[in-house]
Amino acid sequence: QVQLVESGGGLVVAGGSLRLSCAASRSIFSSNTMGWYRQAPGKQRELVTFITSGGSTNYYADSVKGRFSISRDNAKNTVYLQMNSLKPEDTAVYYCAAAPHSKWLLARQMDYWGQGTQVTVSS
Repeated sequence: QVQLVESGGGLVVAGGSLRLSCAASRSIFSSNTMGWYRQAPGKQRELVTFITSGGSTNYYADSVKGRFSISRDNAKNTVYLQMNSLKPEDTAVYYCAAAPHSKWLLARQMDYWGQGTQVTVSS
């Protein structure tokens, strides 16, 4: 049973923008910190950012600071990743994830994963 559903990936020219969405069931969304990982070909999965159930954003990877922004809409049980000034090195499969906040802080295994959405940035 798919519990996190991502959308919004695609192909964009460097300097462009994309917005990813991740829809979750209410039970998962309301009680977990939500966030995004990404995995580029041949590389390990990388934590991008996360947002608490209360809407606080505690972390952005250095590589995306100032360009990416995470937000959540509690009425829609959806978390968003706004990606601006995209670079070719942002090319990856982006995964939505959910887990208790402590797991995000301690880099533990996430409780829930989406299926991933491909983002490709051309130069």
